Amino acid sequence: MSETGTTAGPTRSQVWLARTGRALSGLAVLGLTVVVVVAGARAPGTDETVATTVVPVPPTASTLVCAGPLIQPDDTGRGDSAFDPTPVEPVTAVTVVTSVPDKDGSSAGTVAPLDRSAVTATLAPGGTAAVVPDVTGAQVVRAEPGTAPARVAASSAGLVTAGDLRGLAAASCQEPTADAWLLGGATDLSSTAQLVLSNAGSTPAEVTLAIWGPSGPADLTGERFLVAPGAQRVVVLGGIAAEQRRLAVHVSATGGRVGVHLQDSAIDGFTPAGTELVVPGEAPARRQVVPGISVVDSNVGDASAPALRLVAPGDTGTTARVTLLGPEGVTVLPGAESVALAPGEVTDVPLGGLPAGSYTAVVDADQPVLASAVVTRPGSVGELDDVPSVERAWAASTAVGRSGVVAVPTGTRGKLVAGAVASGEDPAATGAATATLRLLGADGSVLAERRLTLDAGTTGTWSLDKLATGTGDVVLPEPGASTGRGAPAGVVGMDLVTDEGADVAVVWALVAESNEDDGVLVSVLDPVPVAPTTPDVAVREDPRLGTR
Repeated sequence: MSETGTTAGPTRSQVWLARTGRALSGLAVLGLTVVVVVAGARAPGTDETVATTVVPVPPTASTLVCAGPLIQPDDTGRGDSAFDPTPVEPVTAVTVVTSVPDKDGSSAGTVAPLDRSAVTATLAPGGTAAVVPDVTGAQVVRAEPGTAPARVAASSAGLVTAGDLRGLAAASCQEPTADAWLLGGATDLSSTAQLVLSNAGSTPAEVTLAIWGPSGPADLTGERFLVAPGAQRVVVLGGIAAEQRRLAVHVSATGGRVGVHLQDSAIDGFTPAGTELVVPGEAPARRQVVPGISVVDSNVGDASAPALRLVAPGDTGTTARVTLLGPEGVTVLPGAESVALAPGEVTDVPLGGLPAGSYTAVVDADQPVLASAVVTRPGSVGELDDVPSVERAWAASTAVGRSGVVAVPTGTRGKLVAGAVASGEDPAATGAATATLRLLGADGSVLAERRLTLDAGTTGTWSLDKLATGTGDVVLPEPGASTGRGAPAGVVGMDLVTDEGADVAVVWALVAESNEDDGVLVSVLDPVPVAPTTPDVAVREDPRLGTR
C-alpha cells in the first residue's frame, strides 16, 4: 500500500531534545541581555562624560474669548406696547490692549469672530490697542508671544441706556477652560439667567452642568450640551433649574475648552433692575478673596443694597468668617462676620448700611467655599415706572498676588480698586503690599508708571485719569470719584505687576462706570492673568540608546 500523504511523528526522545534546546537558547539570550543592560548601567563614567544641554521651550500663543452682544429678552406676554422691553439697541464693543513695557516680546495677533470667518482687527507687534465697534457675535483674541508670553487683555462691553436690559454689561475676555465656577444670577420670576458657552477650539466640547440654589443642589437629570467648534450655545438656566433666587453654577467640559459667561438680568415689574455678565471666579477653596466691591450709601434692609454671595458646594456645611477690608482697615458689619453655610445652599449676606467706599472681602472657612459680590447703583424713576431703576454689577473672587492686564471698556471711566491681603490667618496683619502699575495709551505706549504701596488690611481706590497724569509713588489711597464719559486721559488699559513671594500681596480689579442722565452704570472687571513662562528643559544624550 502506498504511504503518500502521511508523515511519521517525532519520537519522545526527539521532542524532549527539542524542548531542552529551546530552553537553553532562551536562557542564553536572557543572560546576554542582562549582561548588556548591567554593563550599560554600570559603565564607569557614563553619567559624568555626557554633557547636559539646556533646550528652551518657546511660549505659546494667548487666546481669549469675548462675549458678543447681549441676548435680547423675550417680550411675549407683555400685552402692552407702551412697555417696550428693547426701546434702544445695545451698543457692543470689544477693546483689546497689549503691553510690552520691556520690549521683551512682540504680542502681535488678531481679533476675529468665533467661527474664524474674518479678521476684525489686527494687533501690531509691540504694545498696541484696538477697539472693535458694533460687534455682532462673540470674538476671539489671539496674541502671539515673542521671547516671553504676550501680556494681553480684552474686554467686551454692552451698553444699554433704556429698557429691560438697561445697564453696563462689561467683562474681561476669558481664557477657554474645561472647568469654571460661576456665582451670580437667579431664575425666579423677576430674573433671567442665560449661560453662554463659546468654543474657540477645533474639536467639539461636551459640557455638563451642576447648579446650586437656596435649597441646595438642583436635579438636572444628567443634562449634557454639545458645543461645536467655532460655535456658541446658549442654555436658559430657567428651563433646567427654575425658581432659584440665587445661583451657583459649575461648568465642566470634555473634548475641548470653552469660554463661559452668564448673562444675568432682572426687572422689578416693568422697571429695569440691572443687567450684567457673570464670569468665572476661583474654584472652591478655604479662602476666597473678592476685590472691587465699590459701594455707595445704602440702608440696612434695602432690597437693592449690595450683597456678598456664599456657598459651600460640597457635602459638608461650614461657617464662613468674613473680613471686609476698607479704606481705613477692617470694617465691621454686624451680622456679616460669621455666616453659617448649610451644604450646597446658596446664601446672600446683605451689605446694606456699609459706608460708601471700596472694599475687599476675605472669606475664610474650614471647608471649600465659593464667594462673589454684587454691587448696585440707584437710578431715577422713569415716566412709566413706580420705583427707581437699579444697576447691578457682579464681582468675582480672584487670586491674591496676581499680575495681569485689564482693558478699559470703551466709553467708560475706570477706577483701580486694590486691596492688601496678608497670607496668614489674619488677612489684616501688619506689613504692606507693593506693585508696579503701568497705564497704557491708545497707541500701546506707557502713559505713566507708578509704584503702589498699600498697608495690609486696607483697600485703596485710584481714578485712572489721576494715575495717568500724576507723578511719583502712590502711598495713600486717592479719591476715586470721576465724572463724565469717555476714556480718561487716553487710558485704555492697565498692566499691574505684583511683587512675588511677599507675605502681604495685592488683589485688584477695575471698576468701570458710565454716567448717564438717569444714573451711573457700573461693571467690575477682573485682570487677565499673564501666561506663565515655561522653564527651559535640561536634556542629555543617552549613550545606550543614541537618543536625547
